[in-house]
Amino acid sequence: MTITLSGRTLSFDAPVTVGAIVRAMLPETAPGVLACFHEGAVLELGDTVATDAELTPIYYQDEEGRRIYERSLRFVLLIAAKELFPDYPVRVEHSIGQGVYIELEGLRMTRADVEALEGMMKDIVSRDQPFVKSRWSREQAIEHFRREGDEDKARLLEYRPYDFFDIYTCGEVSEYFYGAMLPSTGPLSVFALRMRAPGFVILLPDRDNPEKESEYLSLPKHMTVFAQSNYWCKVLQCSTAAALNDLIAKDGLRDFIRVNEAFHSKSLSEIAEDIVNRGARAIFIAGPSSSGKTTFANRLSIHLRVNGLNPLIISMDDFYLNRDDIPLEPDGYPDLEAISALDVPLLQESIQSLLSGRETPMPRFDFTTKRRRETWETVQIDASTPLIIEGIHGLNPLLHEPFEKRLLCRIYISQLTTLNLDRHNRIRTTDARLLRRIVRDYQFRNTPPIKTLAMWDSVRRGEERWIFPYQEQADIVFNSALHYELPILKTMSFDILNQVPRNSPHFLKCNRILKILNYMLPVDPDVFNEIPPLSILREFIGGNTLYL
Repeated sequence: MTITLSGRTLSFDAPVTVGAIVRAMLPETAPGVLACFHEGAVLELGDTVATDAELTPIYYQDEEGRRIYERSLRFVLLIAAKELFPDYPVRVEHSIGQGVYIELEGLRMTRADVEALEGMMKDIVSRDQPFVKSRWSREQAIEHFRREGDEDKARLLEYRPYDFFDIYTCGEVSEYFYGAMLPSTGPLSVFALRMRAPGFVILLPDRDNPEKESEYLSLPKHMTVFAQSNYWCKVLQCSTAAALNDLIAKDGLRDFIRVNEAFHSKSLSEIAEDIVNRGARAIFIAGPSSSGKTTFANRLSIHLRVNGLNPLIISMDDFYLNRDDIPLEPDGYPDLEAISALDVPLLQESIQSLLSGRETPMPRFDFTTKRRRETWETVQIDASTPLIIEGIHGLNPLLHEPFEKRLLCRIYISQLTTLNLDRHNRIRTTDARLLRRIVRDYQFRNTPPIKTLAMWDSVRRGEERWIFPYQEQADIVFNSALHYELPILKTMSFDILNQVPRNSPHFLKCNRILKILNYMLPVDPDVFNEIPPLSILREFIGGNTLYL
């Protein structure tokens, strides 16, 4: 049997584990290898290879590597928490910086509690206890989790279209995860816990330097929005995928949609009133890809009009430099995410001129030719008219320098998903945004999923550099997530996602989304009629009347 790994080739007697292959072929870096890619799938270090294969190592610096590490570390946390706090179920909430915020239901943790939990986790890691993988029947798994009081996981497994599940056992604890794991606790030595009442944050290794834990970021505004969304999930009794499936099965999704949309409308109304009270004239809106910035800007405009104002919307996209003038990335492609891709002086000058009441020529960018149009439209507003300036760089302080602070209102919008698969396994905001973008690009830009997937890493790098560092500078944070959207998006995306071939380098991202969608019940297309034409979700699925 011939194995190729990182350009090296070696023969083995079959069968052999992936871990043994890595140790034999990459002895200098083997401790840092967390798994391997093979034909679009992830092979764990304990998996067996029995035929010729070409493998690619997965390190912590790879996105999949960080997910493997986090899943495995969560298992250590569950074991430690069951030992120290058996009466308080663990609930994994959401990411915060390079960490994850976690609560123990019913317990407001003290600093001593967090320190004890961290100490127990380190002890489990030091013992290098194995994660034993075994295949359980659906009935066996459901019975186990019901016996353990993990009803949401048991209900979710009932909806999954498979008869068997891979369950991991460590000591006395058995758990089901939704992706690859490490073989044991030993490699999980880099982490730290930080108190964040009522729960705590588990800090993962730093992306760039995995030998040390990442920096703790408090992000109070970010946390407040998540807390509000969690509150509404509890009010609506729909915090997990199983609960959402129950709604669909009982024909309750229509009402759930109405309540979700009403909450968005209420939030927008409150934001508009806040802007009026501030007397703001330059409203900057920023957010990552597929957060719904365009629809939000238009809906905010409507709510401001209800308050007696008639805002002018400006898209930063119109201030792009001609494609030939945009700086190039190291790979030779234009860096479209960088603020240097915008004509910042022209944007600032145009805003100043408008706020002063002068006639102002405004550029228009043609994305077909990738150049600025020769004909500009002249615009003039009065002293009471606010500007809504929308674009990914809306929170960058560089843009705000010429303007009086009292005139500014900075809004950050993002799809901060709070719906989890179950108490222990979250649905990542990044994956939810990617699904939105796949559906939108396919619907309106004639872009197949494989192309959207190919661009996503570049988009994410731009977000990490140009958007996320400034999110806490926002005066207002708006969560564009809709708790009902995943089954809607599944109905529109499942077939096209299944067209991505397994040998594609982007299959892993695709398959990760498909795994999530596999747990969602499909939605009767008639239910789509319940989604209002002004809904943020309409920006991605179609039917948005704001752009007619």
